[in-house]
Amino acid sequence: MLTGIQIAVIGGDARQLEIIRKLTELDARLSLIGFEQLDHAFTGAVKEKLDEVDFTNIDAIILPVAGTNLEGQVETIFSNEKVVLTEEILAKTPEHCTIYSGISNAFLNEIVKQSGRKLVQLFSRDDVAIYNSIPTVEGTIMMAIQHTDFTIHGSKVTILGLGRCGMSIARAFHSLGAKVKVGARKSEHLARITEMGLEPFSLSNIQKEVMATDILINTVPQQIVSAGVIAKLPPHTLIIDIASKPGGTDFRYAEKRGIKALLAPSLPGIVAPKTAGQILADVLTQLLQESTTNRKGNA
Repeated sequence: MLTGIQIAVIGGDARQLEIIRKLTELDARLSLIGFEQLDHAFTGAVKEKLDEVDFTNIDAIILPVAGTNLEGQVETIFSNEKVVLTEEILAKTPEHCTIYSGISNAFLNEIVKQSGRKLVQLFSRDDVAIYNSIPTVEGTIMMAIQHTDFTIHGSKVTILGLGRCGMSIARAFHSLGAKVKVGARKSEHLARITEMGLEPFSLSNIQKEVMATDILINTVPQQIVSAGVIAKLPPHTLIIDIASKPGGTDFRYAEKRGIKALLAPSLPGIVAPKTAGQILADVLTQLLQESTTNRKGNA
């Protein structure tokens, strides 16, 4: 149980609702910032504006998967209020206060460091990333079907990156009958691709390897699908970029060439927000319970 624990949930999308539901069931007290347009009410949770919250009593802050932008603004789907997280806000919290976010950036890292608080990036955990790859795969398949006029079966699919999502996507498209090749940098990843019965290639040869691609799926959070790469693609190629914003594709050049390129970060929150939220809620409750137990043990 999380009885007596005060948590600030700041912004987010439908995934946060599952987190809120789980935390209130465990008897935590919640301040919900950026949820005033949400019709549903949760027992033990109070909708507040950012300047109404007493952060001196907050034991944990839960941010959306994307965390903040580089100006500190937090995305708020259920509010028109501009919510900005600052170092001054974090400094008001107790020293044991932990900030939970899906991913981070230079701004969030800096204000957490300057305030002396702890940041936990949920998506850096293997369990979260692997569970999350399931709705990501389903969303990628959905987009491939919606935006092409040919079957996945028999199509030539090129996947960039063999991380936790890349591996799941490669396996799924292979199972659907696609001719799958996967690009990676590490020799062990190239060996794994071979072991999976797929065609491996080094990302250093990307321009040569994409020339016959029907569907190009990027998972690498760097601009790897450059103008030079796009210039080698057939005109009918569909690019699906699931890397975190701003993605790894030169979308301007893709548009110039008339190639359809879709940026699709946070697919789990779009295609399966309930499942994606439950994944995050389960991990968060485990971490919060462990943190509470450790704090009481050290008291």
